[in-house]
Amino acid sequence: MSDFSVKPVLTGDRTVLRPFTEADAEVMAEIIEDPEVVRFTGAPSGELTLERLRSWYGSRSEQPDRLDLAVTDRATGELVGEVVLHMGVPPLERSREWGRDSDARSCTFRTLIGPRGRGRGLGTEATRLIVGYGFEQLGLHRIELEAYGYNARALRVYEKAGFVVEGVRREADLRDGEWVDWVIMGILDREWAALSSTAR
Repeated sequence: MSDFSVKPVLTGDRTVLRPFTEADAEVMAEIIEDPEVVRFTGAPSGELTLERLRSWYGSRSEQPDRLDLAVTDRATGELVGEVVLHMGVPPLERSREWGRDSDARSCTFRTLIGPRGRGRGLGTEATRLIVGYGFEQLGLHRIELEAYGYNARALRVYEKAGFVVEGVRREADLRDGEWVDWVIMGILDREWAALSSTAR
């Protein structure tokens, strides 16, 4: 399997996915601090200073084990969120001793869309673009994700892109004093190929 060292520009009807730069830090700070983003992705670990964010987004193009792309509105060029494929393990598996086997051609997907990108199909298209790239260009066999069970909007987006619910980790996290579920979803290369052939 190819690594993620190539950082492409992926263009759809509504969105353009492009590599991040340091200049994206200010807008991403606003997006990450949006109450709905925090509710569905969790609060960041540590203080997110502009300096820290500039360093993070400025270094995304140097990472061979992950592909972080900025989601922009094709009509305006406005940055509205991010999509990520990475070889790391999902959040709830980070405490385990094992990592991903690159021979399995498997990776994890995550996304977040800020308030100015919601409700217009940008997240759905961005998800399809990066998943398609993962299967068609990187030769992945499987892409998986985890989402909070109460994140109905994201679960709908993932289902539209072909992800299938594989299980639920019941009461796996404590949020605002309440136990919440994690939904595990995945899609395989042959499932993506079948979806893509019917969409043409």
